[in-house]
Amino acid sequence: MNSEPALILENQVCFSLYSVTNAMIRAYRPLLDELSLTYPQYLVMMVLWQRSGISVKTLGEQVHLDSGTLTPLLKRLEAKSLVIRGRSDKDERVRVLHLTEAGQALKARASKIPQQMRCKVGGSIEDLQQLKALCDNALKQMKAE
Repeated sequence: MNSEPALILENQVCFSLYSVTNAMIRAYRPLLDELSLTYPQYLVMMVLWQRSGISVKTLGEQVHLDSGTLTPLLKRLEAKSLVIRGRSDKDERVRVLHLTEAGQALKARASKIPQQMRCKVGGSIEDLQQLKALCDNALKQMKAE
């Protein structure tokens, strides 16, 4: 039996992050089902609610998805009549995304989700802000390598 602490599953930060990520996405599922969105689609919509008319490349950078993952996701959102994929007026090679009226209207229905998730996760706002900052710093560090 290996008693090396570095090789014990419960001692792994990555396992805790993996486990909480899975639990978080499962917790979002019933809330997002009401909107007919998947979690990655919800992330995309949050960016577009903040900034409609951005390029696919910029969107991918914000949600940390490559074009191979993002393109089919955007096609599904377009099929749901939530977004329109067009071309930039300045550069025909650049794809830009705009919300439809239905996509913009969905924002009001989604506005309750963050508070519902805060209730599910628990903890103080300060704890959640600290957790987010730790995760953001870890991501920044890993991208730097």
